Amino acid sequence: MRASLDDYELEADDAALLDLEFELAPVEAAPTNPVLAIVGRPNVGKSTLVNRVVGRRVAVVQDTPGVTRDRVYYDAEWNGRPFTVVDTGGWELDVQGIDRSVADQSEIAIREADAVLLVVDAHVGVTDDDERIIELIRRSRKPVVLAANKVDSPAQEADVAYLWSLGLGEPFPVSALHGRGSGDLLDEAMRILPKVSSVRRERPGEGPRRVALVGKPNVGKSSLLNQLAGENRVVVNDLAGTTRDPVDEIIELDGQLWTFVDTAGIRRRVHLQKGADYYASLRTQRAVDNAELVLVLIDASQDLTEQDIRVMQQVIDSGRAMVLICNKWDLVDDDRRAQLDKEIERELVQMPWVERINISAKTGWHTNRLTRAMEKALESWDKRIPTGKLNSTLGELVAANPHPVRGGRQSRILFATQVAAQPPRFVLFTTGFLDHGYRRFIERRLRETYDFTGSPVEISVRVRERRQRK
Repeated sequence: MRASLDDYELEADDAALLDLEFELAPVEAAPTNPVLAIVGRPNVGKSTLVNRVVGRRVAVVQDTPGVTRDRVYYDAEWNGRPFTVVDTGGWELDVQGIDRSVADQSEIAIREADAVLLVVDAHVGVTDDDERIIELIRRSRKPVVLAANKVDSPAQEADVAYLWSLGLGEPFPVSALHGRGSGDLLDEAMRILPKVSSVRRERPGEGPRRVALVGKPNVGKSSLLNQLAGENRVVVNDLAGTTRDPVDEIIELDGQLWTFVDTAGIRRRVHLQKGADYYASLRTQRAVDNAELVLVLIDASQDLTEQDIRVMQQVIDSGRAMVLICNKWDLVDDDRRAQLDKEIERELVQMPWVERINISAKTGWHTNRLTRAMEKALESWDKRIPTGKLNSTLGELVAANPHPVRGGRQSRILFATQVAAQPPRFVLFTTGFLDHGYRRFIERRLRETYDFTGSPVEISVRVRERRQRK
């Protein structure tokens, strides 16, 4: 079929597409960098300091306490030395509910760090909560550096001298908001950090595949991550919107390592949100864009909503592999199961290629089925079809089902080639416009022939005119 293009006018980039030999982008190994945990009570400026250290606004910041809830890892560098910084929620004494869970995450961060950076509010001074945090750090026997935050001018630096009495060494006056003193603070942090982490797990050479967990608030994303990790990795609470920052966790399933990313729930109207929820939504979209596979969770005990469909469409628009997870199956009775089947058949009629897994993240029921579905979706997402095989398939398809005649003309497919994977993208060179219905027909046949379960498939058309005879 390639020879049939010789009679048609081709543009400059057509030849590049036709001769393209694409390869999947290699996945770089993540280094085992030392870990620095930033801890302190609520609203002392930990997330602001994290953004200053990383060099960009990665952590959600708002002028109210309790915005950060999970322990969140970010890669950073200072004077050529890479390291990992951990943002944590505020630690408080004698709290219950979600605040207790947040405090637990801070304690875990201390245990799983190579060194600790304690942040105190220079204006407020040392509180009972600060004293208890210092006790935790001392019991952990981790090296520590003390930051006195919110020191916005040289005149205030003398006021932090009393912090020497804490027995943590020299207090470093800083302003996380304006950057004052951050260089000296990081120099000290590099001095106490080891060259190679003694607490972080070694990562494989090719790097784990990245999987994002997305869905509406309170559908069980954090519960699923904790179930797969086998520990309370993230805060779980009945309060919708508990998670705000994307949380990465390397988890081994069936002998294979995966990087799972828990995300904030995608709400109905992102543009109407304010503060922490708005920035959390932006970070969720970024997590989807950075992932290879997305697990879309829905609450099987509730009616399928327009918002659920919008979340799935957002994943497709990002070109990511996808698996639909119907969570909370332990709350579903026989009548609801039949109703859910009808809802999915009706609402997802344009997405029959998405595999569905029914699970209970709370009890762990059927979570062992996730690995096979994830591997299948990524296999489809990575798939490449040889050009000769692709054109042979399309030749038989067009011969048996030619394009309808429109305006006295019948469009023909001259040649086809796959120009990309992740997701698979095909370009069809034609003699005229192809109806959208005919494109969907071609996609269905390609899926039937080559099995793209779990992956979107993109088909674009390039109409080319026959060369003028001289």
